[in-house]
Amino acid sequence: MKSFRQELWFETNKRRDFINITPEIDQCLNKSGIKEGLCLINAMHI
Repeated sequence: MKSFRQELWFETNKRRDFINITPEIDQCLNKSGIKEGLCLINAMHI
């Protein structure tokens, strides 16, 4: 089974904010080379 781990960091101007991270996730998926399976996105320290 293949696995891939990538940490992404985001900064906001406000205490709460919505950020569309879809392009960054697409880049990670392409970088991983994995074509099918599950993608777990975990927001840490919120």
